[in-house]
Amino acid sequence: MKEVSIFWFRRDLRLDDNTGLYHALKDNKNVLPVFIFDPEILDKLENKADRRVEFILLALKRLQEQLEKLGSSLLVLQGKPPEVFTKLITEYAVKSVYANHDYEPYAIARDQAIRELLGKNNIHFHTFKDQVIFEKHEVTKDDGLPYTVFTPYMRKWKSKLADAPFRCSPVKNYFQHFFRTTPLSFPTLESLGFQPTGTRFSTALLNEDTIAHYHERRDFPAIEGTSRLSLHLRFGTVSIRALATKAMQLNETWLNELIWREFYMMILFHFPHVTKGAFKKQYDKIPWRNNEAEFASWCRGETGYPIVDAGMRELNATGFMHNRVRMVVASFLVKHLLIDWRWGEAYFAEKLLDFDLSANNGGWQWAAGSGCDAAPYFRVFNPYEQTKRFDPKMEYIRKWVPDLEELSYPSPIVEHTFARTRALATYKKALGNISV
Repeated sequence: MKEVSIFWFRRDLRLDDNTGLYHALKDNKNVLPVFIFDPEILDKLENKADRRVEFILLALKRLQEQLEKLGSSLLVLQGKPPEVFTKLITEYAVKSVYANHDYEPYAIARDQAIRELLGKNNIHFHTFKDQVIFEKHEVTKDDGLPYTVFTPYMRKWKSKLADAPFRCSPVKNYFQHFFRTTPLSFPTLESLGFQPTGTRFSTALLNEDTIAHYHERRDFPAIEGTSRLSLHLRFGTVSIRALATKAMQLNETWLNELIWREFYMMILFHFPHVTKGAFKKQYDKIPWRNNEAEFASWCRGETGYPIVDAGMRELNATGFMHNRVRMVVASFLVKHLLIDWRWGEAYFAEKLLDFDLSANNGGWQWAAGSGCDAAPYFRVFNPYEQTKRFDPKMEYIRKWVPDLEELSYPSPIVEHTFARTRALATYKKALGNISV
């Protein structure tokens, strides 16, 4: 039985500048790359034409092609990670296992279970920071407590970066240390219980012109003003260090968006209760209307508010929604319809290609006013004013709502001024004199 070390791919589906992989290859020979399709995750995906599973499989195939050129192969397995590792350590003489950190509650519990399992078998489990520039306790207040407001966090983040610049990992220097093997079997979508969607995914290439003008174009959904790299960041097909390097060279506004991503990851790590309820717990007192028919209309993009409907139809058709429109549709669901933000969060989690628990939760709680550094409860987006400002020629709307001028297009589900007044009264009554 040949001795191997294992690198466990998760949210880092690339060979270049992969911190955990770099350490695995640098410290060991015969590194076996492994990916596990976890039923704890897959079984929660009710739509069997889920685009994200298709994207993951395509990314794994690219990894496989690269590894085969190096005389190695990717071992793709399906099962609960403890059961998979129990089997792996009987089939191979496993010396050590390497992976990169994950900060979501399920991932933390999963990794602790694997650490204990491997420890009982005298196998070391090494994990590393990879999907962020700064993690966990690295950017805190002077007293060591986590920030709950973005701007001072951002300032400390940038100050820390100036004092401790990051480096990319030269993984290719150790490619010869991959486990040499013939190509291993590879699953199909169908064998995983899913169906192909035919989705054309955005590339992982960064458009420098887009980033250079990001601050000028990012709020206009009718133009290509954003990087469309969030999907690749989510699954690690691009390196955050490579993107942060470009951001520092080209556009500070875009760099700030990368810092927002890390801010929400830090909040999730320190305050895991946000996955169940409001960050500001007094907001759990709000008596939501939760009208199921109105929620269904919002999901379908049939609210009678064109900018809201355009966003929801784009999401349903493509798995993507422009960030400005995400704020508008979230505000509409929570404030205009008084539907629990967790309903919207769950729907986005089901549909978004770039779904990331921390960012999705942070965005929805921001819209609801219940999150850290959130929009105050009395801020209610006016969909008509948002349209005038960000889609004045209605190009985005007409693309996704072609029936806008047809008799079949619905009337507004609720009148704006009435909805705003109702939302303010509901919030004020529930929150009382609590500082917001």
